[in-house]
Amino acid sequence: MWNYSETVMDHYRNPRNAGSIENADAIGEAGSLSCGDMLKLYLKVDDKGIITDAKFQTFGCGSAVASSSMLTEMIIGKHIDEARKITNKQIAEALGGLPPEKMHCSVMGHEALEAAIANYYHEEIKPNNDEETVCNCFDISKSFLINEIKNNKLKTLADVMNYTKAGGACGKCQSKIKAILDEINNASLNQEPLTKTQMIIKINNVIEKYISPELRKDGGDIELIDVEDNKIKVKLTGRCQSCNRSQITLTHFVEAALKQHIDENLEIIQV
Repeated sequence: MWNYSETVMDHYRNPRNAGSIENADAIGEAGSLSCGDMLKLYLKVDDKGIITDAKFQTFGCGSAVASSSMLTEMIIGKHIDEARKITNKQIAEALGGLPPEKMHCSVMGHEALEAAIANYYHEEIKPNNDEETVCNCFDISKSFLINEIKNNKLKTLADVMNYTKAGGACGKCQSKIKAILDEINNASLNQEPLTKTQMIIKINNVIEKYISPELRKDGGDIELIDVEDNKIKVKLTGRCQSCNRSQITLTHFVEAALKQHIDENLEIIQV
């Protein structure tokens, strides 16, 4: 039996926002009945871009239900562009963690959210008929696998199976998956470490693109002070400086964004 957190069990037994929304402003789907998990996500968005309601219909295990339930709670009240930045790791962390074998449920939630937001913005997602399919059992493409391996820093075949299900049925594609893993992980090992100047430029790019725009909405901002190895020294400014939730902002938003886009080992220090 899987070792589930109390939060997972609560959202499974008492799912929030289950159901559908009539005349939804956006609908996104992920998974399929053939692979054993499927999620349909409905969004209601006001004229300012705020998600005022979200509901889901899930066919799958308890982790799929809990992940879908938590996702809706995480996005209601957020601007749709802010919701777009939510990752599958954040869904799993909000649930108090998921067993490795069930991480694909949080991935499915992230995919459904991406599909719903694309639907809201009328972004047409065209299938690439020329794209290589690695796992025929679950219809998983090479580009999807590469993206998941890099974003979640997957190292082993078991990791890939847990996050995507690829290779978990007939097993014929496992050699292809191992080859992709080797290619990506070997490339990472051969990369030269960033200089301090390169790291500063990269951090500032993430701050300007992902972090500052959100803080400015509430009258705040952030300034990079210094970089020492993996320790990033920053200063909150404006309203963020005196906010009693500043530490939560730093750890759950700023640090999470920098870890996602640069390096998992980064540590934020407020000065």
